[in-house]
Amino acid sequence: MLISVKAKSGLTLSDENIEATTFKDLSLREADVEEFLRKNIDVVFEEEETLLMVGQQVSNVQRGRSDLIALDENGYVVLIEIKRDYADIVARTEPFEFQAVRYAASLAKIRTSHELVDKIFAKYIEAHKDEFQLNELTPSERGKRIVDDFLQKNSADKTFNLTQRIILIASDYDEQTLSAVAWLIENGVKIQAFSLKPARHGESVFLDVTRVLPPDDIKDYYVDIAGLPKEPGTVSPRGKRTSLPRMAQLMEWGILNKGDLLVIVNYDESEAEVIDHKRVRFKEQNMTFNDWGTTVTGWSSICIYQWAKLKDGSQTLDALRQEKIQQMENKNMTYNGAE
Repeated sequence: MLISVKAKSGLTLSDENIEATTFKDLSLREADVEEFLRKNIDVVFEEEETLLMVGQQVSNVQRGRSDLIALDENGYVVLIEIKRDYADIVARTEPFEFQAVRYAASLAKIRTSHELVDKIFAKYIEAHKDEFQLNELTPSERGKRIVDDFLQKNSADKTFNLTQRIILIASDYDEQTLSAVAWLIENGVKIQAFSLKPARHGESVFLDVTRVLPPDDIKDYYVDIAGLPKEPGTVSPRGKRTSLPRMAQLMEWGILNKGDLLVIVNYDESEAEVIDHKRVRFKEQNMTFNDWGTTVTGWSSICIYQWAKLKDGSQTLDALRQEKIQQMENKNMTYNGAE
């Protein structure tokens, strides 16, 4: 819930209202939400995912049509199904989650990355050719180069489509959908549900993005007993990274400083200058760290910490923060041991 307050001389409630709304009330179609997510899928994952968008409105032989399809850093094919509002979910004769499972089953039949290109990605490139530098290449040739590069740089050549993932996105969910998704998770299906709730304040519209399922493990919030440190950057049993320090903390630690030069690993001419904890300057343009990463690689989303490093350094930002976390944990263990 968003609460409007004034922050002058302390906090006081504001008379201005931030109102919950629906995409329908904003005169937005499901296609509008889909197109926004196609271009901005990183807003869902908070820089924790590396994704390459490869398909939109893809039909199978039974005339089922999936919304968005991507590849993740493991080489797994990711199905992203979108419903605009709660009313759109409950009005369907076929359950939201079952529709997604059927589409994912169709994607499981894709055996090679080039088959993915021929059946899906080439059509996507053709539909959005202004976003790709085709030059003298056909969409199929360009697609194969992009996918091969993505898999190679993520060391995912041998794990291509070993399994499929499902991501559901809607402003709200009915209880039966959440119950079914929870059951699928408990039985090993790689499925997540996110809410994308719109709110309005005057002419301004806000989006509140929340992962609904799988839930955080309550034990992720426990402080470890001294002498039994958690491995830095561990992943909970449900697959969500524990909270890791972000750019502001890296700058406070001195790992990253204003004016530092960064590069994307394995990408020439990717040099960017750090402006602050949110932005870099790349080719005379100021942009976010994530926008810099996606501009350089051409991917739809990137975990920038795993790909950016200091120009004169050998370790990624993720490796440097993991090293710092380990040092702090070791120092804490030594201190507690002395006690």
